[in-house]
Amino acid sequence: MVGAFFRPAGQPLMSLLLKGFAIGLAISAPVGPIGLLCIRRSMVDGRLAGLFTGLGAATADAIYGLIAVLGLSAVTTLLLTHTTAIHLAGGIFLIYLGTHMMRSKPPVLNAGTGRTRSLSGAYFSTVFLTLANPITILAFIGIFSGLGISMSTTGHPWNAGSLVLGVFLGSCSWWLCLSSGASWISGRLNPENLHRISLVAGGLIIGFGVWQIGQLLVAWIG
Repeated sequence: MVGAFFRPAGQPLMSLLLKGFAIGLAISAPVGPIGLLCIRRSMVDGRLAGLFTGLGAATADAIYGLIAVLGLSAVTTLLLTHTTAIHLAGGIFLIYLGTHMMRSKPPVLNAGTGRTRSLSGAYFSTVFLTLANPITILAFIGIFSGLGISMSTTGHPWNAGSLVLGVFLGSCSWWLCLSSGASWISGRLNPENLHRISLVAGGLIIGFGVWQIGQLLVAWIG
């Protein structure tokens, strides 16, 4: 009885894990405001701050992946119904973060020994920012549908868990590479260059926030 309960049905666990890994990597890789935030925090606040920023994004991706694979239509509908409010909050937060970046001073030392930041703050702020884009769940639903992945095709709930774990690990691998690379580069830059990076990254993130709010205004006026 116990063996039958834990024996997975449907697709093999390893196959689903690898599919989830590839999906998580593909969802995370495009550079956007979260990528810029990870790069800037890795360079200025240290590799751990950048890594925890990425872990926050990976957590949010896993949450949306879980909702998509379980087919929780009520949750999806709720998120999409409140897309305007969620996007508005996300846009305002992006403008706040970008402004904070541009006003902050870079560390005197490199990212490995410079100023530290609250790792929990880096993590949870990124979870919020990533979840503030509920359109991401549509991307997961589209990818899962294209690959023929659903709760009915994965079979046992453990298989669905394996897929979501793969999404999380794939996303984490991207953020680990990005934060490590940015931290390595920052060790070869002087404080003036780090300050310029903060200004550019902050300005771009403000631009993403303004664009996000602008889209809402255009849709509202139209």
